[in-house]
Amino acid sequence: MAVPVETRRPASPSRPPEGSRWTRDVIETKIFAVLRWVVIIGLVLVTLFPFYYMFILSIRPLDSLLRDPGSLVIPFGELNWSSYQNILTPQEDGGQGFLKFMGNSAMVALGTVLISLIVAIPGSYAISRLNFFGRRQVSALFLAVYLFPSILLAIPLFTFFTRLGLRGQLVALLIVYVAQVIPVTIYMLRNYFDTIPTSLEEAAALDGCSRLGVLRRISLPLAMPAIISNGLFVFMIAWNEFLFALLFLVNTRPSWTVSLGLSQLAGSIEVPTTVLMAGSVILTLPIIIIFFAAERLLTEGLTAGAEKG
Repeated sequence: MAVPVETRRPASPSRPPEGSRWTRDVIETKIFAVLRWVVIIGLVLVTLFPFYYMFILSIRPLDSLLRDPGSLVIPFGELNWSSYQNILTPQEDGGQGFLKFMGNSAMVALGTVLISLIVAIPGSYAISRLNFFGRRQVSALFLAVYLFPSILLAIPLFTFFTRLGLRGQLVALLIVYVAQVIPVTIYMLRNYFDTIPTSLEEAAALDGCSRLGVLRRISLPLAMPAIISNGLFVFMIAWNEFLFALLFLVNTRPSWTVSLGLSQLAGSIEVPTTVLMAGSVILTLPIIIIFFAAERLLTEGLTAGAEKG
């Protein structure tokens, strides 16, 4: 007589204990999720609060500022834009003439960007793609320029441009800025060109493209994020530079840049704080607008240019 085999049912999964869902991993994930927003909000406040307070000071009446300098909110009826009118009005009409200074700074900064990119693009491409004697040493020499502080060049450049008769002119400032930014621009663009596959350029060469044709049709479109980001980087340097502007232009007020004009406001006891803050906002605002408008390209270009050394 056959003995019936006992059929075993699969054991039902046991329920986890009531508190087991609060594992270490879950707790850490929830804590870091909260801390992430705390850090983000903290960084935003630390970054934006100085600019916000500077803007508030620039639109407050001077008597209200003297009564309560720490106020962060002002009534709508107390808004006063006379500081900006004073800043932008020409000096001949009793203002500070910052509109002229901004034009000088924009002209020098855009000229620096244009010339530096015209020189740096073919130079960086040549270092990346062509084999010649001293290729690696050239890249090291470009970075070695930044081992020396700019103040060491102040006296030689001052003497040089004085003898050329260029002191007090914006062209002298343009030459110095271009000489300063070209090495780092070539270095950064060279690193980006290194990330472009050579197979694409070889395929274009097989189709009959010359070296310049490959550069124009293949390499430049692919390197456009790096080119734009480097252009923005150069623009920021030229817009905010102060040392050489003070050195060459201090005796020629019509040629002042906006950073030099702001420093003269800060050193004057006759200028109200509201006017000084309005000048600071005008100096900072273009950089903020340009940075946020091209933040994605700036980040992509600088990151990709740092992948290879």
